[in-house]
Amino acid sequence: MLSHVDKKDNPTMVDVSGKSITSRKAIAQATIWFPPEITGDLDKNNEIVTKKGPVFQTAIIAGTMAAKKTSELIPFCHQINLDNCRIKIEWNSDSEVLVTCEVKTTGKTGVEMEALTGASVAALTIYDMCKALSHHIIIQEVRLIGKFGGKSDITHKNNTV
Repeated sequence: MLSHVDKKDNPTMVDVSGKSITSRKAIAQATIWFPPEITGDLDKNNEIVTKKGPVFQTAIIAGTMAAKKTSELIPFCHQINLDNCRIKIEWNSDSEVLVTCEVKTTGKTGVEMEALTGASVAALTIYDMCKALSHHIIIQEVRLIGKFGGKSDITHKNNTV
């Protein structure tokens, strides 16, 4: 049975009232590919600076704000007080950037959706700020790297954590 569907197949929020409060963490990652016309304009800190401002710094702020508002965006996500949200953006190659979002809380439910939302919105912000330079940017994937706490820990193989 799916957790967001009741016995009558109606959508419902998962009842976490009986769960224990535990420390929880989730890590998600988005991969963005850039064409050469963008990667040629990096500053000394490997930051892309456009007329809109520093791209990666702005994306970190946007991703953090989004992680905090996940329950407002996804219907059955619980409202969660985040203990921490850290977004790291780094070049993986000459044309690829990794956006990693790590979210922590102490609560009754996990923060996977918050980490995925933070990574997604940071990637979308990068696209938005760079689209005037090229519309050939590709957000290749957004994925959960791992979740820790609660019933079980999960780490996906072949990922950098």
